[in-house]
Amino acid sequence: MMGGKYTTVTAVRRKDQSVTYFEAPKKEFRSLKFFRKIPVIRGIVAIIESSAIGTKHLNYSSEVFEEEPGAEVTKEEEAKKSFHLETVIGLTALGIISFLFAKFIFTLVPAFVASLFEPIISGDVAQVLLEGFFKIMLLVGYVYFVSLTPIMKRLFQYHGAEHKVINTFESGVALTVANVRKHSRLHYRCGSSFILFTAIISIFLYFFVPTEPLLLRLVYRIALIPLDLGLAYEILKLTNKVRHIPVLKWLGYPGLWVQLLTTKEPDDNQIEIGIRAFEEMRRRDSAIEKEQVLVQQVL
Repeated sequence: MMGGKYTTVTAVRRKDQSVTYFEAPKKEFRSLKFFRKIPVIRGIVAIIESSAIGTKHLNYSSEVFEEEPGAEVTKEEEAKKSFHLETVIGLTALGIISFLFAKFIFTLVPAFVASLFEPIISGDVAQVLLEGFFKIMLLVGYVYFVSLTPIMKRLFQYHGAEHKVINTFESGVALTVANVRKHSRLHYRCGSSFILFTAIISIFLYFFVPTEPLLLRLVYRIALIPLDLGLAYEILKLTNKVRHIPVLKWLGYPGLWVQLLTTKEPDDNQIEIGIRAFEEMRRRDSAIEKEQVLVQQVL
């Protein structure tokens, strides 16, 4: 999946090796336009919008992968397709709930474990640092063990292909499989970096709230989640802006290190799909922009 200024496009290779595309234009909601301009809050809006767009693309890719292009669909197959789509939607909803549940787990478990060491390591500062250590270790450990499963390894290969294609384009080199192969699979704007930044930023936020009693500590952790997400988004944007400045580029390195786990080197077929998705996104983005210019000229 590749996102542009006006639209997002997913390229899917079917079982017969043909490639099909799905487009989800970015809609401009007037009610959200004001909030997109407010630092921190705009990050939360972006996360919600990205989740909604990602769900659409996931549903499409899961649905069309099993289809045979040009084949006549029987009533029985239509029923199976409907059931399959409902299943995907259900799994997507479950995935969103699981994400929220995981966020609570990665927030509350480190706080609880750190409190167990209070007889040995006491004091607010020491407790916050210990909690932060457990949080980062839990996050990195989880990503590592997930990356060992075959299905996630393949997903991370496609993730790597996306990054390599974008890095190739931003370097001004022609988008060919050979050229893309030479570029890095790491990128400063990756969501993996965002997740790690939430863990790091939360450590600094916790210095401003009490650690005792434990129940109040957990309540504060939950209450700070939106602020944590919003600040992480701003840091992600900042690290991308300063990535070419010799000293400041180091700010984004922790996120890049995590991407060593969340991306894998893709094969040529996966790189090709990444190129096809990116080029189609660029074509449709350009068409939308030209259409908007014509409309403005008419008006």
